[in-house]
Amino acid sequence: MSNSAKNQLTKSLGFSFNIAVLIGGTIGVGILRTPGTIAEMLHNYWLIIASWLFGGLYVLLGANSYSELATMLPKAGGSYNYIKRALGDYAGFLSGWYDYIVNAIPPAFYCIVISEYTIILFPDLSPYSTVISISLLAAFVLLHLSGVKNGSIIQQITSFLKVICFVALVVACFMYSGADVPKIKTDSSVFQIGIIFGFFKSLQLIIGTYNGWNGVCFFAEENEDPGKNIPKSLYSGVLLVIAIYVLVNAAFFHVLPIETIAKSNLAAADVAKILFGENGAKIVTVISIFSLISILNAFMMIPPRILYGLSRDGFFIEKGTTVNKGGTPIVALLISSLFSLFLICIGSFEVLFSFAAFISIIVWGLAYYSLLKLRTKEPDLPRPYRSFWYPWTTIFAIIASIALLMGFIYSDPKSFIIIAGITMISYPLFLTLRKRK
Repeated sequence: MSNSAKNQLTKSLGFSFNIAVLIGGTIGVGILRTPGTIAEMLHNYWLIIASWLFGGLYVLLGANSYSELATMLPKAGGSYNYIKRALGDYAGFLSGWYDYIVNAIPPAFYCIVISEYTIILFPDLSPYSTVISISLLAAFVLLHLSGVKNGSIIQQITSFLKVICFVALVVACFMYSGADVPKIKTDSSVFQIGIIFGFFKSLQLIIGTYNGWNGVCFFAEENEDPGKNIPKSLYSGVLLVIAIYVLVNAAFFHVLPIETIAKSNLAAADVAKILFGENGAKIVTVISIFSLISILNAFMMIPPRILYGLSRDGFFIEKGTTVNKGGTPIVALLISSLFSLFLICIGSFEVLFSFAAFISIIVWGLAYYSLLKLRTKEPDLPRPYRSFWYPWTTIFAIIASIALLMGFIYSDPKSFIIIAGITMISYPLFLTLRKRK
């Protein structure tokens, strides 16, 4: 057997895994924390709900374009493959490493946050915070080394439990009869520059909370029937996430007025205290842990697929394509896990994590443009799924991406400067790797 044949990913994943990785990789503690920050920025019930719906509509348009791209080029690594095919090697290299950075940082972050939440439940463990984080990382590395199927089973179980937890929380909120949704007086301040600034900052948080919606595309090469499963799971999964996010916000505002939530660092905990008394905070902590285990499992699986794709195309070491008997890209997994271990030990990844939404918008925008380019450049390429209302939905997704990017540059110039710096460094690195190739 040739080396290239030996290092093929196995087709062992189906529709249920796709839904699980989309929900598991998207819904985290962000939705439990961000309502307070967004309420503080916008102070208007309908503007807050509209912001979540706008973010959801943008992601839904993205699902429409990604359904065509991922079924047309069902390869490990997701966006990187479409951009490289349409826009050339450098664009593929840059977007691939951008995507890798965005997806490789979360595992360390989630290991640390799970350990922090575990200590809230068991205060005696507080001296062992870093040990818990590293042990958690090691446990998930061992799980994924054992094979893709085991990772898939854990993803489905944890995602299902997560949805049950959120549905239960929403139902409990709406059953609470102590307060109604507050009537917010709208005035001209909605149109002031401060509100526009707050709207874009809110959208940056919201897009960050939706981040992970295209997780199924990273596993297209391992899907049993990508042409059928990917579009179905993208649409149904994204609609389910939008519904949960909007309902959670509406449920929180049903229990507490905006003014109270705006002053909260963890809105869900304050809401739970009203609903369940002093044990409310513990209930939210348990929901948070379930959410984080599910999202951690998804993000342990995604970065190795991107690294595998980059390695296969000569943009990383050749060994990065090594796949074990269980179908796991083993070298890519170990390298990504070492990166996570490094971040856990130094604990200084907040700056990188803060501009994940920023980088994601750039990568998604390039992917949408790639769809237009490939329709013209390679019209005969087999397309099991064609995006509806093409090209208008794709053009609108590109315009929305540019508008969001300009808004993010306006509201978060520091992240833009860091991204510009990374881009400048990337071209000499690309040239060096291409020469070696």
